[in-house]
Amino acid sequence: MMAAVLYGKEELRVEPVEIPTLGASDVLVKVNVALTCGTDLKVFRRGYHARMIVPPAVLGHELAGDIVEVGSQVKNFQVGQRVVAANSAPCENCYFCARRQENLCEDLLFNNGAYAEYIRIPGPIVRRNMYEIPPHVGYQDAALIEPLACVMRGLDETHLRPGDTVVVIGLGPIGLMFVRLAKTLDARVIAIGRRKTQLDRAASMGADELISTESVANVVEAVTRLVPGVMGNDESAGEESFVDGLLEHPQYTRPADFRGWTVPEVLRSGDHGRVARWRRAQAVARTVARRPDLVEARGGLSDEESALLEEVRRDEYRGPSPEDPSQESSAP
Repeated sequence: MMAAVLYGKEELRVEPVEIPTLGASDVLVKVNVALTCGTDLKVFRRGYHARMIVPPAVLGHELAGDIVEVGSQVKNFQVGQRVVAANSAPCENCYFCARRQENLCEDLLFNNGAYAEYIRIPGPIVRRNMYEIPPHVGYQDAALIEPLACVMRGLDETHLRPGDTVVVIGLGPIGLMFVRLAKTLDARVIAIGRRKTQLDRAASMGADELISTESVANVVEAVTRLVPGVMGNDESAGEESFVDGLLEHPQYTRPADFRGWTVPEVLRSGDHGRVARWRRAQAVARTVARRPDLVEARGGLSDEESALLEEVRRDEYRGPSPEDPSQESSAP
């Protein structure tokens, strides 16, 4: 079969390779659609991903296709079915899997090889993360199930309610999915993007308000003016309320950019008070690192917030170093 094989940094060759052989619990799928996500592009540019793919290897992990062969132990799928498969499956045995935090699995199985005529789906993924495609869904739409699942999880984590206002920053595929799904939940959506084509797509997805970063100098002010009574009508009150929200709520931020500060070691402690304080400190550190202008406009940090930031800088939440390639995230 023909496949796109990654050999190193920006070195991708289309060449003949052997059709994968199956284990007893595996499935062979003829690929009809293979997508390119941000992780694929990142891996292509870097030439590897420490946890997902080590060259030479066939690239690609988002796909949909038809089953052409099943292993002897496969019972729930058969030849001829249209399926979509995720690129990973949890081990179901580690600390985090036992607590239903499979996204933090210590032995997560990854699968690549979508840029080929055929791909082997390993048994654990067949059991946990492969699905038959309904008759009314096309291959191209089905292949988007993984990024769609990320959006659904994000909305679930926000506890969105009808009538809530949602601000979506960035209008790529994921952002547009957020716009559309938030509207299905009867939320008011403010979409922020740079290009007119993105904003037009957001409008077609149902966005109630559009903000162009090309034409608006102060996006925070523009948002606050659209949400009176929640973030304030004047600029100073709006920015203060906005940064207060960032400092208070870790779900609005990603982990802070401080050496050695990682999630797993904190969660393993089993100390709920420490975990809660870590989440609070995470919000403070991330906001200081990314939006110092807002912190300054608000009048700086409180004594409590300063103490939390100092804890981060003293490595009190130290875990495996993020510089270790084995700790690299697989997210797109």
